[in-house]
Amino acid sequence: MASLLRTDKEITEIYRRNVDTVYCICYSFMKNKPEAEDMVQETFLRLIRKGGAFENERHEKAWLIVTASNLCKDALKRMYRREESIDDHFDLASGPSLRDNPVLEAVLSLPTEYKAVVHLYYYEGYTAREIAGALRCPQATVRTRLARARKLLKTMLGGGSDDQVFSERSL
Repeated sequence: MASLLRTDKEITEIYRRNVDTVYCICYSFMKNKPEAEDMVQETFLRLIRKGGAFENERHEKAWLIVTASNLCKDALKRMYRREESIDDHFDLASGPSLRDNPVLEAVLSLPTEYKAVVHLYYYEGYTAREIAGALRCPQATVRTRLARARKLLKTMLGGGSDDQVFSERSL
C-alpha cells in the first residue's frame, strides 16, 4: 500500500470541494444512490492512496472526475445489472428532485458517452479540449458527442432553439 502523504485536513478539504461533483458523476453512471455512494467512497479512497500532489484545484477536480468515471465504468462492466427505471431513483442526495428539473432528467437518461461530456461541458465548465484530455479521446469526438447529445436533448425536451434548451441555467 502506498504511503499516505496527505493530512486528514487536506483530505477533508479536497472532499468538501469536490464531493458534490463526484457524486453527480457517479450517480449519472450508477443510477441509484447506494451504488453511487459506494463509487464516491472508492474514488476518495483512491485519492488517499494516490499520494502525489496536484498542480492546482482544477487538476485535482479533473483527476477525481476521471477516476470516478473509470471506477463506475469498471463496476458496470463487472456486475450484472438489471434494467431499472430512472423513475425508481428520484432521490438525488443534494439537489432538486428530477421531477422538478426536466433538463436534468433528460441529461441523466442520455447514453453514457453523451452524459459524461454534457456534464463536464455544461455543469463543470470544461472546454472540449480539456474534456478530450480527461477522457483520452480526440477533441473532434467530444464535439461530435456534444452535438449528438444536444440533438437528443432537444428532441426529448420538445424542441425550441438551442439557446433555450442549453442555457447554463437550465442545466
